[in-house]
Amino acid sequence: MYSWDDDTSSWYGKSSYAYGKSGADRRARAARRAAAAGGRTYERRSGPNERIIDPSKHVRSDSKNPLLVAVDVTGSMASWPAEIFDRLPLLYNTLSQYREDLEICFAAIGDAGVDRWPLQVTSFAGGYDLEQLLKSLYGEGGGGDAPESYGLFAQWVDTHVTVPEAEEKPFLIVFGDITMHAKVPQDQIRKLLGDDRQGDVDALEVWRRVAKRYNVWFLRRGSDRANDQVDQQWARAIGAQKIMRIEDEQRAVDYAMGLIARAWGHFDDFQDNMRARQPEEKVAKLSKPIAMVCPRCGASIPTDAGGLFACGYCGITLKL
Repeated sequence: MYSWDDDTSSWYGKSSYAYGKSGADRRARAARRAAAAGGRTYERRSGPNERIIDPSKHVRSDSKNPLLVAVDVTGSMASWPAEIFDRLPLLYNTLSQYREDLEICFAAIGDAGVDRWPLQVTSFAGGYDLEQLLKSLYGEGGGGDAPESYGLFAQWVDTHVTVPEAEEKPFLIVFGDITMHAKVPQDQIRKLLGDDRQGDVDALEVWRRVAKRYNVWFLRRGSDRANDQVDQQWARAIGAQKIMRIEDEQRAVDYAMGLIARAWGHFDDFQDNMRARQPEEKVAKLSKPIAMVCPRCGASIPTDAGGLFACGYCGITLKL
């Protein structure tokens, strides 16, 4: 497991890496709290902490740089939450050195038709508080074969999340592998979100609304079936260019960090970070798909582009 302190000497890559000075005080506080709490463990439990993960609550971040991370925790995705838990300090420590006020909100997505806890959500937090919040989530591992309740999560974001100080579209990363229910039934919205909804919600339409306010990416568990029904449905929801396949589950968090680091102008540092953990061939393989797309809008970037590149679609300036 990665630790909350600045010590990267135990990383198993051939290269070295040192976190920047920005965010050092927060990392030090998190490290002290982690040391006082003892080793990082995620004991087997029979359910989540329902007081913390209740999706009827409304959450707010006054950070200029909020981030939402949602993970499908149904049967086919069972190992993904564990991989993300393991890399939580790496995720936060890496990104917070670029923007110190980073706050993250996590969500676990299941199937509201069959699961007991089909949507679990935390509040926004930073540093070691994230450790405590993640421990409240529970990987139920249920769900039907397909589809799942991604639309219910989008409805929650659309109606229960407030980020008034965000200076640009906040990143919203969804790790998943399957289609979503076309409709979010009004009874699920009433029962789980606590909203007095009249009528069902079109799942694709609510995702389109969310995508207007958030930089949404669907990081899809590896599949060789290009443009299948999963790709087609998510393309209608957020745009085909915002779907990225992940062949190596253990690099899932790296894909998310790479997209964000590139948008924030720190892709070179992120690659150095990864070199200290992985062989060069893995760094190159992961970097290639991220380097070929604009991390804000997903538009293709010319292969001969270099230096400072202004995306012709969304206007972001990238350091290539």
